[in-house]
Parts: sequence; C-alpha cells; structure tokens
Amino acid sequence: MKKYSTIIILINLVAFFAFFNHSIIKKEELLEHGELILLELAPVDPRSLMQGDYMRLRYTLSEDINSDSIPKRGFCVVGLDANGVAQKKRFQKERTPLGQNEYLIEYTSQNRWDINIGAESYFFQEGEAEKYETAEYGAVKVDRKGNSILVGLYDADLKKIE
Repeated sequence: MKKYSTIIILINLVAFFAFFNHSIIKKEELLEHGELILLELAPVDPRSLMQGDYMRLRYTLSEDINSDSIPKRGFCVVGLDANGVAQKKRFQKERTPLGQNEYLIEYTSQNRWDINIGAESYFFQEGEAEKYETAEYGAVKVDRKGNSILVGLYDADLKKIE
C-alpha cells in the first residue's frame, strides 16, 4: 500500500510541475510575441498598508458600461490609435468576429460597475510611489486569443516609467 501512495504522490508532483511550467512558457511567449497596447488609466488610490507600495489600476475602457448588458465573461474588442492607445469598440462573448486592426482583451465582470482584465495591480519598490504618480497608461501585451499580461506603466508622453 505504501508503494502505491508514493507512486500517486510522484504522479501528482509531476503533473503539478508540468502545469506550472506550461503556464510559465505561455507567459514568456506572450511577453515575447504579444502586441503592446496602452490602456488609459482612471484615477485610483495608489497605496495599501497591508501590501506595501503598489498601484491599483483601473482602466477607462471599463468606465461607462452597463455590465448588465454584457456577458459576465468575454472579450473587450479594442482598436489602436496612432500612438498605440486602445480605444474601446465593443464587448463580445466569443473571440469572433474580429476585424482588421482589432485586438481582444479577455475580461470578467464581477459586479455591475467594473470589468477585470487581470492586470489590476502594479507593485513597485518601496519609496518609489512618487515616480509612478505620473502614470497615465498601463501597458499590456496581448495575443490573438485575448490573453494579456501587464508589462509596465507609461507617462503622458508615452514613455515607460522605470
């Protein structure tokens, strides 16, 4: 019996590490090959006493929506202006239809007032809050399936804050 327990534990460990490594590989591919999109930020309080210095991000694309009229899970379709800043076009449940020069950003909607694209917090080193107060845009990389990853914050001049 003990022999079977050891085998089951080893199989579970291998499965866990395979899934974990697969997730890492997918994020690395997204970072390397994803399309850079700037999302305009809406003002939010930038500090948390429990978590340290971080900025809670809210995006203007999630404003002025009636989340009763959109699916709880779906995709925000955006187009880019000349500066690479996302302009909200529509919300849809499926990945298609998707026009030329349109991009998907997957979202979830937990309540009537907001959507979540999975990049709602930006942590930075303690004492650097002033540097990030000038942030106007959150930069995400997206793939054709609507997956996104936050890669940094940009100022009003579209320069990455480092």
